[in-house]
Amino acid sequence: MQQYILRRTLLNFVVILLVATMVFGALRVYPENIVRDRAQGCTTAETFEQCKDVARKELGLNKSIFTQYVSYMGDLATLDLGKSFFTKSEVVKEIFCEGGSDCSVKGMLKSRAAVSTQLGLMQILVALVIALPIGIVSAIRQDTWIDYLLRFFAIAFLGIPVFVLAVFVIVGTARWSDDIGLTFLPDWLGVHGTWVTLFDDPIENLKRTTGPALVGGIGTGAIIMRFLRSQMLEVLRQDYVRTAWAKGLKERVIVVRHALKNALIPVLTIVGILLGSIVSGNVVLESLYNLPGIGFYVISSIRQFDYPVVQGIVLVVAVTLVFVNLLVDVAYGWLDPRIRYS
Repeated sequence: MQQYILRRTLLNFVVILLVATMVFGALRVYPENIVRDRAQGCTTAETFEQCKDVARKELGLNKSIFTQYVSYMGDLATLDLGKSFFTKSEVVKEIFCEGGSDCSVKGMLKSRAAVSTQLGLMQILVALVIALPIGIVSAIRQDTWIDYLLRFFAIAFLGIPVFVLAVFVIVGTARWSDDIGLTFLPDWLGVHGTWVTLFDDPIENLKRTTGPALVGGIGTGAIIMRFLRSQMLEVLRQDYVRTAWAKGLKERVIVVRHALKNALIPVLTIVGILLGSIVSGNVVLESLYNLPGIGFYVISSIRQFDYPVVQGIVLVVAVTLVFVNLLVDVAYGWLDPRIRYS
C-alpha cells in the first residue's frame, strides 16, 4: 500500500507539472490583450506603442517565453503563485485583497477556497442524502411504479442544466414567494443577503449557501442515483446475496450489510470526480448567487486576462482532482478487503 501511494504521488506531481506547462503556454499564445488594456492608463510616454512597451515591462512580458517559464516554475517550486496584474489598483486591493493585506494569488485563493469548499461539500451532502435512499429503493423495487417514478425524476434533473434550474429558483422565489405566503423562501434560497462566513454568522451563511447547494446537489444526486441503482441491481444478482436471501435474513440486513457496501465501490469513483470538480468549479452557481468563491474569481480573472490568477486557479483545480482521485483509489481497499495494491 505504501509503495502504491508513493508511486501515485510521484505520478501526480508529473501530471501537475504537465498541467502547469500547458496552461502557461496556452495563456501566452496572444498576450496583447492584457498589454493593450494596461497601456490605456499610460500618460508618461509619447505614443501608444511606447505605452505598450512600458506595460510589457511592468507585466514581465518583455522577456522571452523560456525566461518567463523558468521564472514561473522557480516560483512554483517555492509555492509562490505570483501576484495579480491588477493589484496595483487600490480599488482592486480593497475588493479582492481584503483591504490590501495580501494581494498574492495564493492569498486571494486562500480567502476564496473556504467558500467554494463549503459549497462543494454541501452539494455532495445534499446529493448523497437524495441519491442513497432513492437509488436503493429504486433497485430493490425494480420495475414497479415507485422505480419508474424515481427514474423519471432522476432523468428529468439530469437533463436540466444547473444554470437553468438556478435561474428558475431565483426568479421564482423572488417573484411568487409573497403570493403563496412563503416570504422566508428568498432568504433561505440565497436570493437576498450579503456574504458572511460560517463562523461569523452561521444562520446568515446558511441562508446564502442553502439555495446553490440544493440546486447543485439535485443534479449531482441524480447522477449518483443512476449509478447506484445500476450497481445495486448487479450486486443483488450475485450468488452470495441469493444465499443470504435463502438463509432467511431480513431485507434491511441484506441490502445494507451485504449489497450496499460492494455497490458503493464504482459509485465512489463518481463521487470523487464530482467532488473535485464541484469544489474547484462552481463557476455558474457562484456567479448567479454572487458568492465570493474561486469560480466567481476565475471568471473575472479570465475577462481581465489576468494570467497569474488563472494559472494559480488551474493548478489548484489540478491538485484537487489528482489527489482526490488518489484518496478514492485508497478507499477502494477499505470498501472491499479483496482489493490489493501492487
